[in-house]
Amino acid sequence: MSTVLDPTTAAASTEATATEVDTSSGRVRGQRADGVSVFLGIPYAASTAGANRFCPPAPVTPWTGVRETTQYGHIAPQPVSAGRIDYVRLIDWLDQPGGADEDCLVLNVWTPSSDAGRRPVLVSLHGGGFATGSGNHAGFDGAALARFGDAVVVTINHRLGVLGYLHLADFPGVPDEWATSGTVGMQDCVAALRWISANIANFGGDPDRVMVFGQSGGGAKTCALLAMPSAVGLLHRGGIQSGSAVALAPRENANRNAKRLLDRLGLAPKRVAELRDVPVQVMIAAQAAMEAGATPAMFAPVVDGNVLPQHPFTPAGPEISRDIPLIVSTTLDEATGFATDIDLDEDGLRAQITEAVGDAAAERVHQAYRAAYPDIPPFLVMARVRTDRGQFRSSNTLAERKAAQGGGAVYKYLFTWPSPAYEGRFAAVHGVDVSLVFHRYSSIMHGGGVPRAKALAGELASAWVNFARTGDPNGAGVTAWPAYTPALRSTLVLGDTSEVVDDPLRDLRLLWDDLA
Repeated sequence: MSTVLDPTTAAASTEATATEVDTSSGRVRGQRADGVSVFLGIPYAASTAGANRFCPPAPVTPWTGVRETTQYGHIAPQPVSAGRIDYVRLIDWLDQPGGADEDCLVLNVWTPSSDAGRRPVLVSLHGGGFATGSGNHAGFDGAALARFGDAVVVTINHRLGVLGYLHLADFPGVPDEWATSGTVGMQDCVAALRWISANIANFGGDPDRVMVFGQSGGGAKTCALLAMPSAVGLLHRGGIQSGSAVALAPRENANRNAKRLLDRLGLAPKRVAELRDVPVQVMIAAQAAMEAGATPAMFAPVVDGNVLPQHPFTPAGPEISRDIPLIVSTTLDEATGFATDIDLDEDGLRAQITEAVGDAAAERVHQAYRAAYPDIPPFLVMARVRTDRGQFRSSNTLAERKAAQGGGAVYKYLFTWPSPAYEGRFAAVHGVDVSLVFHRYSSIMHGGGVPRAKALAGELASAWVNFARTGDPNGAGVTAWPAYTPALRSTLVLGDTSEVVDDPLRDLRLLWDDLA
């Protein structure tokens, strides 16, 4: 059985007791310990197996009696993470309890009390791109944040990869119920938000103060929700950590990937309906092979003109979410988690820069980065080149386009504190800030809970709860943090100290803007 206790405070824990809450589908029984009630694996929609594969989420069949919700529910079927084993261990990504099954539309709730407290609600969408992960991961355990911030915390499991984002609408003879198959994973997230809207008051939460946030793929999912008409009114603030998806999968790419999958499975397009009967293990194996191929195919939400009418922030922010305030962030060294060339020398650095940007710009990029970072190893220089060209630039674009809407404010942070794990090799890596938001700071990622990690957890968790409560991250425990504007680009930089810097990394930002 999964624990309901936060490891950070486990020494002070008390014995768990049963607690019950009514939901629209039936009564659930969770456990309470250390001032937090925990309900795991609550279904918010029906199983997606069998006739429901590739279909929009269907309602749960109500149950009679009391449903036990003391163990994690299933996670979505997915490939097992492989490669970059040190990074996988660093973020503990193989720890996804619950077992995989197509009956995976479940969520987890942590609450200080099931009274009428109308607490802010923090809804976490897990990372792992659109292909892996779950809300069951230990880093997303909401007990510490619920206790620290007197808030309700929710994590969600939903369909992923080929089962969540295989676009089939343009094949002849496709079943009518598969018309939106390329977005059903995101439709699951909307169904979960509808469940929250209808039920979270019974858990002590306020359905009118819901903050949806996530890191990496979770940030990209948050971006997608901001462009979905079906999500309007269900979320009121957003947090996008290292996942600024200004654009998603265009229809033509999605069609190409779907045809490749059919070819791999030996199905002609006119036999597309037979996908319903393909064993789930075969579907996931085909997805894994396509992701690892010479021309990788990634399955992600499709801009279909219907469920997802436009890209999230291309060419501009969606009007339907203009008044929703956002927090947007990156880390300084996102790319160290995705590179294995730690012994790179200076000649190798030059070669990799040339491969990335071409001969004409290579020397300019090399000189700019060596001027900015004269003393760091080539491996870290190249990671910062990749980070700045990718995630950092996307986060700037998103923040600029959000600010230009003149609606809800946008706040930006840059996380520069290096993880002490692996002798500091990964620096401020992709994901280093994730569990800190949950007020969890005792992992290997954070040196087992060194003082600065604890302080950063206090600041980020405070900002998240303040933001969920009011739409402004400022308040007790947070460095004075102005909203981002294109004129000043004010950014909260979280490193060995916390300070606001206008336009951090300005010269490198201008370099990439010029080379775009």
